[in-house]
This record gives sequence, structure tokens and C-alpha cells, in this order.
Amino acid sequence: MTKTAFIAIVGRPNVGKSTLLNTILGEKVAIVSKKPQTTRNRITGIHTVGENQYVFLDTPGLHKPRTKLGDYMVKATTSTLGGVDAAILVVEAREEVGDIEKGLMARFKSEGLPAVLVINKVDTVTPANIAKTIAAYDAEFKFDAVIPLCAKNGKGVDILLSECEKYLYESEWFFSSDIVTDQPERLVAAEIIREKLLRTLDEEIPHGTAVSIEEWKDKRGVVSIRAEIYCEKASHKGIIIGKHGATIKKIGMYAREDIEKMLDAKVFLDLYVRVKENWRDSDFNINNLGYNKEDVE
Repeated sequence: MTKTAFIAIVGRPNVGKSTLLNTILGEKVAIVSKKPQTTRNRITGIHTVGENQYVFLDTPGLHKPRTKLGDYMVKATTSTLGGVDAAILVVEAREEVGDIEKGLMARFKSEGLPAVLVINKVDTVTPANIAKTIAAYDAEFKFDAVIPLCAKNGKGVDILLSECEKYLYESEWFFSSDIVTDQPERLVAAEIIREKLLRTLDEEIPHGTAVSIEEWKDKRGVVSIRAEIYCEKASHKGIIIGKHGATIKKIGMYAREDIEKMLDAKVFLDLYVRVKENWRDSDFNINNLGYNKEDVE
């Protein structure tokens, strides 16, 4: 008998949720960077083992929104918790529980949602730090399990999967056993390009960027892609392009390498930069750039 479970991965920005998902799947389906608020959409990762299929939903980091895009990201996280079987709360080792985490645990209680606490990045802290974190969260919520792990190197991830097995129930699978995500290739390619922007550019500029795939041609195993990068200021456009086009060439080179791995095909990638002032506060623009509010209602 086949079994399945839908499990949300939640937490504040930059705690390693997407890295955890990629490690579980053994493939890269969610982009990662050191900058907070990297994930903007809810990302589905499918992990099938034997007769068991785990459907993990990686969510944007919960934060106090300052733009309409931020509102969309928060809603993408909170709406996910209303339709899953369990949740994984990812945190870093801290002696105090933050308001964001308290809000998520209150939502677990209101939904009657079982949850596992994951303390990530344990390679950067002491056992004493971990013990204090466990005590702080134990006083706030009754988790089914508390698992210290390192998503980056995979240590402890097998224990997490073992704990998640209890949430499986008898059901036909919702996805084929040979796929790891339901994201369209065009969306994944756009996100890969945005990841390279995040990793190449400094500070605030990446948060004001978005990527749209405008053209996709596949001929005899060679894929030609034209993508447009949107930024909010004319000055940002110059920085993204760089002197003599050096920066955008670097972004394109890094992105093309990852897209070729994903598609297992030769890729020609053309990048263009456009200015859309304050697009993050425009319902029309954020919808056109793939952040559809109806998807997170």
C-alpha cells in the first residue's frame, strides 16, 4: 500500500529551509544564498522512497513585510500551513524564542498541526547552545521531536526523515515516483538566474530584482532562452550590467551552467535588464512576474 504526507518547511529568513529541502531530495530544486528572503514562492519537493512519498513544501521566510511582494511571501507561508499534515520549524540555536517563531507555533496550535523542531547549522554552535535552544522551545510548544542537524552537509537529515515517517498515511501518490518537483522548467530556470544575481550582487539590489523567461526554444537538444531581469532603479541597471558588461556576463555564465545540468542539454542564454520602478509595490507587476496572489489564498 502506498503512503504519502504533505509537510511544510517553515521558519524565518536565512535559517536554511531551502538547503534542507535540496539535501533531502539530493537535487537542487530551491535556490539558496546567504542573503535573507531568497525564496519568494512556495516550492514543492517530492521525495519517494519505496512505497512512501513525502511531499515537502518549502516556504518563504516569515518576516515583517514592507512591500506588496512581502505581503505575498508571508501569505504563501501562512496559507501553506492550512493544507498540510505536519510542519517542520527550522531555527538556529538561540537562547530566546523570537516573535516570528512564536507566531508560527501559535498557528500550529490553532491548526492542530503536529510539528518537528529542526535546529540547523549545529556545526557553528556548541552543545550548550543547542541545549539552551531546546529548553527555550520546549517551554513554548510540544514538538513531536527536536532534531539538531546540519542541512549543508546532511548530518542528521536521515533522522529527520525517520521522524517524518509517522505522518504518512495510506493513499495513492499525488506525483509520479520519478519527479522531484512540480515546478515548470521555465520557472526553475528563472529562479536559477535570480540566485546568481543574489550571489553576484551586493546588499539591497538583489531584493529589487525579478526574472522573467520571455522566450524558450528547444531544437534538437539545444535550448535557447531569452530572459529579462527587472530592477527598480536605472542606477541598479548599470550595476547589474557592470563595466563593459562584465557582471551580467558572469551571472549568465553561472546560470547557464546550472540550467544545463537541470536540462541535461546545451543552453544558449541571453539576458536583458529592464527598469520597472517600485515593481514590488505594484499588484499588476508582481502578478505578471509570477507572484500570483490567487495561488496563495
